[in-house]
Amino acid sequence: MTIRALIFDVFGTLVDWRSSIAQDAKTLLSPLGLNTDWGAFADAWRAQYQPAMEKIRSGQRGFCKLDELHRDNLDTVLTQLGWQHVDGSTRETLNHCWHHLDQWAEVKEGLSLLRQTCILAPCSNGHIALMVNLARHNHWHWDAITGAEIARDYKPQPVVYQASAAALGCLPHETMMVAAHSDDLKAAARAGLKTAFIARPDEHGPGLGESVATTPVDYSANDLLDLARQLGCK
Repeated sequence: MTIRALIFDVFGTLVDWRSSIAQDAKTLLSPLGLNTDWGAFADAWRAQYQPAMEKIRSGQRGFCKLDELHRDNLDTVLTQLGWQHVDGSTRETLNHCWHHLDQWAEVKEGLSLLRQTCILAPCSNGHIALMVNLARHNHWHWDAITGAEIARDYKPQPVVYQASAAALGCLPHETMMVAAHSDDLKAAARAGLKTAFIARPDEHGPGLGESVATTPVDYSANDLLDLARQLGCK
């Protein structure tokens, strides 16, 4: 098959959002005398993610950037914990932590290898500014930034994958979605894209991520370096 472009899920596939958010939340909130299981805090915040986007996918809410949804979701979690007294400035600082999540260990090298033979771009539900900041934080080099903001909708809507391929001048079958989530890949395949699964077994905590795809994929890899080897990158 001829693959001209690789587009990537970011949260979970390229960055360890759970550990990053847990550490940042602890750093910001512990000095206020607030303590909890910080991994569980990150999980609770992330648990609001799909329901918030579903309101947009279903037409209940107009499209808005992920920062706005993340902030609404943070307010919900703080209220659930009885932490309504956390001030607005702290909330904004914590919300911006999604812009500097740390990458999995091999990602920078893996992207560098993959870029030797393919166009690379994120296809994330995160908006363009968020993707720019994550790239600068982790020293990634994208050829473009695609995803939800250019499609004005959220994955797994087909338009997000198809608009991303089109923005890169590629047909869907010339574009491969790379993700650690089987549901993302299943939707991409339905939209006409090729698919590559990346195992991230610890995404939601030790042993709580996906190790094996539960949907048919074109490639299955242990990490980005493994995918680069399979694609013949040197």
